[in-house]
Amino acid sequence: MSFLPGTRPAAADVARAQADKAARELLIERFTPFVLRATTRTVGRYVRLGEDDEVSVALIAFNEAIDRFDPERGGNFLAFAETVIKRRLIDHYRREGQRREIPLSALQAEEGDRESQLPMEAEAAISAHQERTAQEERREEILRFQTALNGFGIHFSDLVRLSPRHRDARAAAMGVAALVAGRHELRRYLLERGSLPMRQLEAEVALSRKTLERHRKFIVAVALALCGDYPYLHSYFRTGGDD
Repeated sequence: MSFLPGTRPAAADVARAQADKAARELLIERFTPFVLRATTRTVGRYVRLGEDDEVSVALIAFNEAIDRFDPERGGNFLAFAETVIKRRLIDHYRREGQRREIPLSALQAEEGDRESQLPMEAEAAISAHQERTAQEERREEILRFQTALNGFGIHFSDLVRLSPRHRDARAAAMGVAALVAGRHELRRYLLERGSLPMRQLEAEVALSRKTLERHRKFIVAVALALCGDYPYLHSYFRTGGDD
């Protein structure tokens, strides 16, 4: 069994794959690019083999489509396979969200419906999964940031108390933090010595040493957030911390 680029397997090819393990493996191997494209269309983002769980789900679904396809009825196997892939990815997201699994039903009736949009419930399931993933990433990011703060004698729970109350004062302190994070020598001083480079800052910012000292912990915390791999905190601090 062989396939030319751009061709699709005939019903007889699928029947052969159903009966012969080697033929099945060849069919799956040759149409893995198709599976990747179908997965990308369904989840709305580029996916990679060996990196994304969705690809594994889709490959299992393609194998399931081989089993469930009826060669005697003929039809477009790849359209049928994409429908199975779509349904199984929806099931995957729903399981992640502890939702009721969508039953595999009426797939043959949907065989030619490759261009249809995902049902609203599928969109909701995917959206819920993405939001849950984002929440987990934010939680993990905050834990890492808290560990970094501890090294400077600062507690994450103290940040609200440490934040300057007036908007202008807070913006000025955050500007100093951005300067420290963005200037190599200042950032190095902070990370290596565990303190702010007060002498350099006094010469470059329009804040007194007393003001710098009063907001020192807040400035350090923001600078650490901007220096590190904290994308959610970056967004928060770059918008002024008012979200």
